[in-house]
Amino acid sequence: MSPIRVLVVDDHPLFRQGVLFTLGRNPDIEVVGEGENGQQAVELAQKLRPDVLLLDITMPVIDGIQAATQVRQLMPDIQIVMLTASEEGDDLMAAMKAGARGYVVKGAGAGEIVTAVIAASRGEAYITPKMAGNLLREMTQKPVNDPLSELTERELQVLDLVARGLSNKEVGIQLSLAEKTVKHYLTSVLQKLHVRSRVEAALLAQRHGMGKDPAS
Repeated sequence: MSPIRVLVVDDHPLFRQGVLFTLGRNPDIEVVGEGENGQQAVELAQKLRPDVLLLDITMPVIDGIQAATQVRQLMPDIQIVMLTASEEGDDLMAAMKAGARGYVVKGAGAGEIVTAVIAASRGEAYITPKMAGNLLREMTQKPVNDPLSELTERELQVLDLVARGLSNKEVGIQLSLAEKTVKHYLTSVLQKLHVRSRVEAALLAQRHGMGKDPAS
């Protein structure tokens, strides 16, 4: 199996070198490039076509959120993981809305960064556990009147598999649906649940008892 091709963009040279060293020690990961600002992230992503773009939020020229938005629009196949010092919920939500697949807080162990990259390469979401917990608490504080009641049976099936961490392609295989059809159902689910990303939808579903492996 080919290694996961990763592009790392961060404006702090010492931190960036540490990330490059961490990733370079993993035989399943190949670092294909590095940059120091959001504009370089977009340009290098177009040139190198990595599998995963590891991106800081606070950077010069254009920030990581803007860069992520542009990369997702131009190259939707590239998975994005935000690696940032920010533990603000607003930044997490903005990153997810921009299309980021993962969100890792700086200070996380080397293993967590690698885990996030591998998860993103598989089309899976990964959020630093503390951030995921904060997001879940915020969501549980909002009054919700049985949000799942508006979903059709098929939409519930799609949501359940998404909550288990399956990618759109894997959901399609499980339900014998085309990946395009899965995306259509997921878009409908997000609209009905009034959430902005599959991560939010998955967390909400898990809160309602969905997403459990039937074999467990």
